[in-house]
Amino acid sequence: MTTTSVPSWRQRVLALAEKRLPALTRLRRAEALPIRLHRRRIYVLPTRFGIAFAILLAIMLLGSLNYANNPALLLTCILAGGAWMSLFAGFRTLSGLALVDAGAAPCHAGGNLRLTCTFDPGGRARPSLRWHSHDVEQAFALPAGAPGAVTIDIPASARGWFRPGRIKLWSDQPLGLFVVWSWVHPDVTFLVYPALEPGVPAWPRTGGEDGSRLQVGSDGEFAGLRDYRVGDRPRLIAWKASARQDKLLSRESERRSGDVVTFDYAALAPLDAEARIRRLAAWVVEADAAALAYTLVLPEERLGPSEGTAHRHACLRALALLPHAPV
Repeated sequence: MTTTSVPSWRQRVLALAEKRLPALTRLRRAEALPIRLHRRRIYVLPTRFGIAFAILLAIMLLGSLNYANNPALLLTCILAGGAWMSLFAGFRTLSGLALVDAGAAPCHAGGNLRLTCTFDPGGRARPSLRWHSHDVEQAFALPAGAPGAVTIDIPASARGWFRPGRIKLWSDQPLGLFVVWSWVHPDVTFLVYPALEPGVPAWPRTGGEDGSRLQVGSDGEFAGLRDYRVGDRPRLIAWKASARQDKLLSRESERRSGDVVTFDYAALAPLDAEARIRRLAAWVVEADAAALAYTLVLPEERLGPSEGTAHRHACLRALALLPHAPV
């Protein structure tokens, strides 16, 4: 797969075409999956090379007719026929292609949203396809008969709900004489977590009423088994139980803790709303990496005390959807 930039002249031509053709404007609306491409939504324009090739054929035609040169006339007709058939070959590359699913892994603002789209190519292979979205372009190909996934990184600049918008699928193969394209606009949204504050200070630690609360950790009395998590130390893996269950299990222990880890939005009053959210998000990620139980206190919501991946996602989701609360 390769990443390239689209020439500005092509963008201008396509923008003019979309402005003049109502059918292209209609495809700006979001569509429910699956989205299948058909002849009414596939468009064709000659490339610069195609225009130059057409001019060359016209000169060859005039010269062969002027000099009554039958071999030259035959060669011109063969080249013109090959160029004409390449248009249909390029059209068939997109015709019948279907976008059946779209998903993305969680990401933080300021990073890249890794969007994965699954296409159904139908009964024939789809070579030399290109994907263009958010000024990012990627080449890919799909084998015949089996759905294929294409992944592209899209910049996610702000927290909250993110819509990938319209995606252009296009090809200029097999001869590069014509560009064939279509738009898909999947009706999907993905949540972008808040950016993490760099060099975040240590979180506040306070003792209190929950001093007898049990915390899950690597030391202490045996509390049970749980699914293996990436990063678990080998000595925590319960090998015999894992063999019986046919999946990796880790031993879990519990210990008493006299401290309560509480992340309070209101306690960060000197900071503005976005700075508070970034700091709280960084603390949540650090506490989860340390396998600590913690509580997140927001203006209208309280999450925890709890720990684990599900709690981390719940806290980051709440922070991502938090409006600009008053100081």
